[in-house]
Amino acid sequence: CKGNSGVVSIAVFGGYFSMKGLISVGVVSAFIVYAKQFSRPINEIAQIYGQLQTAVAGAERVFAVLDEETEDKNGGMLETDEKAAVTFQNVCFAYEPGTPVIRDFTLAVPNGRKVALVGATGSGKTTIVNLLMRFYDIESGEIRINGQDISDVSRESLRRNIAIVLQDTVLFSDTVRNNLKYGNDSAAEDQLTAAVEMSQCRDMIWLLPQGYDTVLTGSGANISQGQRQLLAIARAFVANPKILILDEATSNVDTRTEKAIQDAMHSIMQGRTSIVIAHRLSTIRDSDLIVVMERGEIAERGSHEELLAKKGRYYELYMTQYAGFAT
Repeated sequence: CKGNSGVVSIAVFGGYFSMKGLISVGVVSAFIVYAKQFSRPINEIAQIYGQLQTAVAGAERVFAVLDEETEDKNGGMLETDEKAAVTFQNVCFAYEPGTPVIRDFTLAVPNGRKVALVGATGSGKTTIVNLLMRFYDIESGEIRINGQDISDVSRESLRRNIAIVLQDTVLFSDTVRNNLKYGNDSAAEDQLTAAVEMSQCRDMIWLLPQGYDTVLTGSGANISQGQRQLLAIARAFVANPKILILDEATSNVDTRTEKAIQDAMHSIMQGRTSIVIAHRLSTIRDSDLIVVMERGEIAERGSHEELLAKKGRYYELYMTQYAGFAT
């Protein structure tokens, strides 16, 4: 409307003056053409300015990534053999100096055991996983695997022994087969089949146009969020890691599929060191140890039955979910 206000004004007043005989219709028409020609370059400059602003903002993000320091790839090999006991000793960490997120965190995850981390949003559960994966380095304390300090281990060696399934699934614009084999390039066909069976996504893959050879476009945009999560779980199974991390891995599947996945997870977790982050407490009732976190510290720890008997923070969380108590 603003761009055509001048033309409208010329038409209105020109029409009035033409009716009065002061000017001709040709003069009005000429003024309208002149007005459009005058405003066109101004409009084009405004559009170019907007494009320049968008380009500058994009360039800032690109250069911010380019200016990031490269991860330190130095370090030795992680010696795991068949065991993978994880120990957190007096770990402290802050994303911003002076604002600690993890405070004096001490926890032992025995080899082959399943430990669950629960707590309110922002309590530091995912941060603990990020520190174990060395996405961030701790400020103080130690994280050890089989007694070996992970700060002395290369990130590549560390992450080759850990599989993680996140709440936000990441898939690649490639075939289903290559997505499944991402963590284990040498996986045989029978391993893929077993992983797909265990993760309850066999029927889903069969229904795809080319099955395992179906190309996932736009990082999996041609399948549902729940199906993407099933593939991510199957990918973790194919990797056959020493340590398995599940960060609310069943958040985008229905209740029936969740039960089937829980059964599959119970099978694959047997004899494997596992750390599970969950908001739905039904997924971690069978854990060997449940750790309740609050403001970066351990508020409670114990089995499901022990924590319910204490009637503390875990009891409140449980009753909130299953008894309808107000938070």
